[in-house]
Amino acid sequence: MSATLLEQARSAHDDIERLERMVVKELQKEVKSHKDRLYQSHRVKMMLEAMTLATSKLVDIYEDADGARSDEIAALGGQTAPGQNNVFSAFYDRLKEIREYHRRHPSLQAMEVDDLEQVFQEEPYIEFSGEEGYGRFLDLHELHQRYVNLSFVKKKDKEQQLEYSAYIETFFQLHKIPQMHKLSRQYTEYVEDLMHYLVSFYQRTQPLQDIEKKLTKVEAEFEERWLAGKVEGWENKGVKNLNPINIDNYHSPEELVQLGGERLKQSLAFLGLKSGGTVQQRAERLWLTKLQPLDQLDSKHFAKGMKPKKNGDESLPNIKDIALNECRIRRLTELLHEAIEETKGHVEKKQAFTYEEMEEEREEQVEVQPESESEEEEQQFYNPLKLPMGWDGKPIPYWLYKLHGLGQEFKCEICGNSSYWGRRAFERHFKEWRHQHGMRCLGIPNTKNFHEITSIKDAKALYEIIQERSGMNKWRPDLEEEYEDRDGNVYNKKTYTDLQRQGLI
Repeated sequence: MSATLLEQARSAHDDIERLERMVVKELQKEVKSHKDRLYQSHRVKMMLEAMTLATSKLVDIYEDADGARSDEIAALGGQTAPGQNNVFSAFYDRLKEIREYHRRHPSLQAMEVDDLEQVFQEEPYIEFSGEEGYGRFLDLHELHQRYVNLSFVKKKDKEQQLEYSAYIETFFQLHKIPQMHKLSRQYTEYVEDLMHYLVSFYQRTQPLQDIEKKLTKVEAEFEERWLAGKVEGWENKGVKNLNPINIDNYHSPEELVQLGGERLKQSLAFLGLKSGGTVQQRAERLWLTKLQPLDQLDSKHFAKGMKPKKNGDESLPNIKDIALNECRIRRLTELLHEAIEETKGHVEKKQAFTYEEMEEEREEQVEVQPESESEEEEQQFYNPLKLPMGWDGKPIPYWLYKLHGLGQEFKCEICGNSSYWGRRAFERHFKEWRHQHGMRCLGIPNTKNFHEITSIKDAKALYEIIQERSGMNKWRPDLEEEYEDRDGNVYNKKTYTDLQRQGLI
């Protein structure tokens, strides 16, 4: 209607109530696939954001900072001036204003509930790479390449580059990297980009979670642990121990040599200077910082990508930021544990697959989607008795269920204690592959004599009785084993033995 504050407040309250009902309706829907579940979460997030926007407008109206709401309420009551009360005049003025508003906007229509729902039922746009599979897997290929190209990783893995599958297993274990390797610009940028990617992935896959709140908690815990020197990977290496060697306490490079190569290397790396060479060369390079300010040193003394810093003071916040980003990454990997495990399995599976097998799997996933939609439609039927589904996808009538005795359970031990519901299914199963396989495992022929026999013990007992009656229960070598003499005459074992005893053979 008109753009009065009271009308805006009423409209905002109405929108909030509608959105609340829409959120409840959306969350009550049962979704089967990962993609549908993801879309549902993003739709709910958009509704909650719209509710937050409407609520903020209401807060501004009710705070009434400029007094416009109070003046409007007074005008509606006919109080046009102090001491005056003309209700009818205020009513007709208001009516005139409404008519003028609709005259200027003749085609304006009120938004129906269905129209508002239609806006939020559209498929949300979520940007995922092909490797991420709609948020099921992490795509760390670019970060993996950047990690293996870090200088200390190159030196460590000269013979064989770190595989992507192995990188996924260890990319979050940053606390195991020596501290001296963490002071380069490349490592700092790598850690920042890794953290930003994990935050982005979490926001895209878990839109209803407040990641900012979780990271704020991580930062608060980090500050306490940093001051106490208990940050993992930085224990007892706080600001105090990270300061470079106090060069003023030494009078020559030879005295610095006594500190050892590792200590000199750490101090040079902290200052951004090259840390290679012999112990003597490191000591001489560090001694230069006493002779002239660090920012006035020749650029050839600095490591690649490192700018001169005044006495290392500007490095301290950078070090703290690196440690904080590592803590953030550690927390994000805990939140994304399931996705990381899925990624590990997916990568191993892809390594074992050929291109044709991957294409077949992709086609199968596309074909499975319509089936999941039909399953959702089937579950909408009211079926409290859990009746079997008929050919039309609906529960069969109860009288038909009782007629075929589908509530009666038959178990067959030969089939591995499988259950068959109804007499008809039980009788039919004796000719099916499962029962035939069970009989073969017992060494018993699956003939009509064994129909209705479901116990292994009964089947074996019946088989022995049948063998005894048919005279085939034992092998009789004295009658069935054959012998041949030198003339080619054939005898059974008993006859041959008798003739041999008599000396006739």
